[in-house]
Amino acid sequence: MARAVLALGSNLGDREGFLAFAVFSLSRLPQTQVLAQSQWRETAPVDVPEAFVELTFLNGAVLIETQLSPEVLLDAALAIEAEAGRVRTVRNGPRPLDVDLILYEGERRNTAQLTLPHPRAHLRDFVLDPLRDLGFSAKDVQENRFP
Repeated sequence: MARAVLALGSNLGDREGFLAFAVFSLSRLPQTQVLAQSQWRETAPVDVPEAFVELTFLNGAVLIETQLSPEVLLDAALAIEAEAGRVRTVRNGPRPLDVDLILYEGERRNTAQLTLPHPRAHLRDFVLDPLRDLGFSAKDVQENRFP
């Protein structure tokens, strides 16, 4: 089993409900268990179109243990987003749920579908603050290191 970290975010509708749905859905994946969850944090949007700067996010993170490969886990995360109603029409636009694979223990990727560790996570407080709840530093994220 490998550990992985996923960042969660929502800026539409019942944000807390969508984040709880993501945690529940991740816990129901085969050969996967949620080990820890951060606190939820209200955050300002970053890199969003001007029309959506008033839509604040609720963000958090989860640490899981899984036998799923990074690619299968990413596919599952995208399916969870879609089940929550996410439709990708505007780049960085509003979303009921965002589930990003940030780290996967012992694995690095740089493909069209997946980059591990996440290339910008160590630069974004809305990702780092919840990860600190789970015991990670920016350097841990940058180096794909699990404390």
